[in-house]
Amino acid sequence: MTTRSVFQEAINTLNEAGRICSINERVMDVLQEPKRIFQFRIPLKMDDGSFHIFPAYRVHYCDAMGPFRDGTRIRPGLTLDEIKALGIFMTIKHCVAEIPAGGAKGGIQADPAKLTSSELERLIRAYVRNLQPKGPWVDVPGADIGTGEQAMVWMLDEYEQLTGQHCPAAINDKPYLLGGSQGGAEATGRGVFISLKAGAEDLGLDLKASRVAVQGFGQVGAEVASLLFESGCSVVAVSDVHGGVHAPDGLDLPSLKRHMAETGKVPGFSGGRDISNEELLECDCDILVPAAVQNVIHEDNASRIKARLIVEGANGPVTTGADKTLLERGVTIVPDVVANSGGATVCHFERTQGLSDAYWDLETVRSKLMTRISQAYQDAARTASDMNVKSLRLGAWMFALQKLEQAMQLRGWV
Repeated sequence: MTTRSVFQEAINTLNEAGRICSINERVMDVLQEPKRIFQFRIPLKMDDGSFHIFPAYRVHYCDAMGPFRDGTRIRPGLTLDEIKALGIFMTIKHCVAEIPAGGAKGGIQADPAKLTSSELERLIRAYVRNLQPKGPWVDVPGADIGTGEQAMVWMLDEYEQLTGQHCPAAINDKPYLLGGSQGGAEATGRGVFISLKAGAEDLGLDLKASRVAVQGFGQVGAEVASLLFESGCSVVAVSDVHGGVHAPDGLDLPSLKRHMAETGKVPGFSGGRDISNEELLECDCDILVPAAVQNVIHEDNASRIKARLIVEGANGPVTTGADKTLLERGVTIVPDVVANSGGATVCHFERTQGLSDAYWDLETVRSKLMTRISQAYQDAARTASDMNVKSLRLGAWMFALQKLEQAMQLRGWV
């Protein structure tokens, strides 16, 4: 398979959406690259006495709509190209979800599985020191692949040690005990599920009679699969980084979770047949949820996808070339900037609660999330219809670009 730049894929979508709805050329020029890039190297003494240098990044993409916000990714092979793409995705995602925030993303090129807890803590704290963070009105980092609540606590504590003041709103995705929001861990997966239901309803698909495949059985994919299973849907295939498992009549999710807890991986589950991640994408199903990494559905395999509905749990799992092929075949795609915006939305709720020092119960968070995600889907669909395009992705990006254009013009930037 040809290596694809995920950032270039994002720019291709940006430019196509801007062309269709005639966005001001100056606005488009602004959005071709991030506003600001932080790139540095973190030297670290390892517990065994060895020494290693870790490349690290933070991208401020566009803050026309408000302060920069969101995730910190730690994984092997992480590149600046990937972080730039995630930065523009966050810019669009915040607009689509009606969140008054700019798009940002950060990360460290490292393998968390090969680091001890103390090494990971020192790495996270050093990352915060190198960022020289400015607080909740400038840039609010959060979690992503390879980070979680514990990493965010280390980030918050380092920030507070540096500034000498308590400020729970400075970091997102924290535990509730230290100023996090109820429903944070489930937010992205629940948002994907809400989007999936909306897409299925538009297609006339009965969830209880539908077969769903979920690529990626981490925090997002496992939540989506569980909600689908509880709704009576037949989850016929799931996978993780090690591979997948397929059962045409549906998997027993509770048993699979017990298998995962015992073995640490999906393959080997007795309730189904082992398959590869590539086979999962092409399996016989009605709905496909790619919830792992970017560019997994591309020009080489798009023609073999059997699902009628694709709901993007990951960022950028479908390339622009595959997007066109799938649309021509009548496949509906609920794009990442709508489908997986639940995490960004609850991060917005978390910052709001932290700044006000007033915290909401779980049902309030879920209710507000349902409203936001449903409205984001409707806005994308309406904009696509108004502009006479079939693509929900272009509908979402056009909706966002119209807001960014207005904001930049009001600010006098263009």
